[in-house]
Amino acid sequence: MENKKIGFALVALKTEQFASFEENYKEGKKVDLKTGLEFKFNIEDKNVGVFVTFTFEQSKKAFLKVQVSGHFSITEEAFNEFSKEDKIIFPKGFMCHLTMLVVSSARGILHAKTEGSNFNKFLLPTIDVTKIVSDDIEFHLSE
Repeated sequence: MENKKIGFALVALKTEQFASFEENYKEGKKVDLKTGLEFKFNIEDKNVGVFVTFTFEQSKKAFLKVQVSGHFSITEEAFNEFSKEDKIIFPKGFMCHLTMLVVSSARGILHAKTEGSNFNKFLLPTIDVTKIVSDDIEFHLSE
């Protein structure tokens, strides 16, 4: 799809989950970072939800987890433009943009939640969301 200006607004930002498990962390051991991404659409409110999850692990045991959601309203014009029969299809570039906003917010939330603790040294790296959101995102409207 070509680049188009899409009217939207951030209407909510939520820390869905935050947990730390000091007993699962051992200084000097290899740390893995698992990422998760989920999209939801509320047809009544015309809201897109972007949920990002980051889990820091050692030996497949989580020691730090944060899940953040961003909720975006889209304009009636954008809704009508991207609706086709019983589905709505949002362009990859638009969904990457929303995802990047939520990832950046998660980075700040993680910092604030761990400030003053030993876990504050764990930062979210820069993430190329175009590698995660590889296609347009489609929601079925008649479910």
